[in-house]
Amino acid sequence: MMLEGNIYKDYHSFCQQLIHLLCTNLQKLPGDFFMPIYVWKGKNSFGEKRKGEIEAVDEAGVRTQLRRLRIENPTIKPKPKDLLENIKLFQPKVTGKDIVIFTRQLSTMIDAGLPLVQSLQILGKQQSNPTFKAVLTTIQGDVETGTTLADSMRKHSKIFDNLYANMIEAGELGGILDTILSRLATFKEKAMALQKRIKGAMTYPSICLGISLIILAVILIFVIPVFEKMFKDFGSALPVPTQMVINLSNFAQANIIYIILALVALFWIIKRIYRTEKGQLKIDNMILWAPVVGPLVRKVAVAKFTRTLSTLLQSGVPILDALQVVARTAGNKVIERSVIRVAESIAEGRAIAEPLEESGVFPNMVIQMINVGESVGALDVMLEKIADFYDEEVDQAVDNLTSMIEPFMMVFLGGMIGGLVVAMYLPIFKIASVVG
Repeated sequence: MMLEGNIYKDYHSFCQQLIHLLCTNLQKLPGDFFMPIYVWKGKNSFGEKRKGEIEAVDEAGVRTQLRRLRIENPTIKPKPKDLLENIKLFQPKVTGKDIVIFTRQLSTMIDAGLPLVQSLQILGKQQSNPTFKAVLTTIQGDVETGTTLADSMRKHSKIFDNLYANMIEAGELGGILDTILSRLATFKEKAMALQKRIKGAMTYPSICLGISLIILAVILIFVIPVFEKMFKDFGSALPVPTQMVINLSNFAQANIIYIILALVALFWIIKRIYRTEKGQLKIDNMILWAPVVGPLVRKVAVAKFTRTLSTLLQSGVPILDALQVVARTAGNKVIERSVIRVAESIAEGRAIAEPLEESGVFPNMVIQMINVGESVGALDVMLEKIADFYDEEVDQAVDNLTSMIEPFMMVFLGGMIGGLVVAMYLPIFKIASVVG
């Protein structure tokens, strides 16, 4: 066992030295790797027109290369930038994956002994996302002028949220920035995996619902009128289901524009209501107590709350500050208010479990485990165990929801389309029986 431990230490030390050597050499050669591009035009020694692009440190370097190619009287210009480069609407967004990769790489570089400014410079130059590259360049400049990494990241709150900035600040104050960055990357990866599972569960029913609405609209607007014209030629009274479908078709044809406008207006009204404090609280509360979706949303909220609070406490963030960050990143107004009450009660000297129980949102098992963790002084460890347990619960709930939604959507689609088809064929069956 001692031999294996020594081998592991030697291997870890070798990896750190190798990363330090590679990054240092990359920093020494910025011009060789990140040179600007110039566009040139000219004539060769035979008088033939030539043009092309050359990478060089400056225009003098381009002229030196063109002299070797025997290009006479060249015109040289920097390669024009993309016309959409300065329009934010067309700029790529910084994804969660970009942030995770950046966090992992920065943690590795700092652990290898590279200075923070040098690490930011290297990561900024190798960044392929132009939006993120500009942000990292700005952060590097701020850090060079004496601003802390946390404060410089707070200026870009759309990319680095309060949770990220607070953990970075705790890492800088405690001198464990590399460890904090590693924890941040792990936390972000688990949060992304959880979000991906939820989106995956909602994708299938959303697509099915959209397709069913399109099919219904096509049948009502284009197919039913053909049958209606045919039935008028028969001259007999139509069955009640058929007449109801025809009336629905006539209503859809006459009011299709108003129906679309009403749906858009309804969506806009709900969005406006959700932006208000009371509206968001009511809608979030309805979602939490919804029959099918509610239990899943509740489990996701508990997993996110415990994981975030555990990560912050393990990183050395004070519990009151940690609760404020958790409240702002809860994503649900009911959970946010509950967490704020917890912070207020702790400031008054109460335990964390009491206000959580009063909120009525968190399950009794979670409250009891938090109470035990707080009693033995291992709240962060207990919160992490709860988060791991509820991650598995969310996986199981997503699988159950998916398996329940699939047959429901099949019955819904089959019943809707089948009902329309039967209603349209009832008069034909009636005429066939009369003729028979």
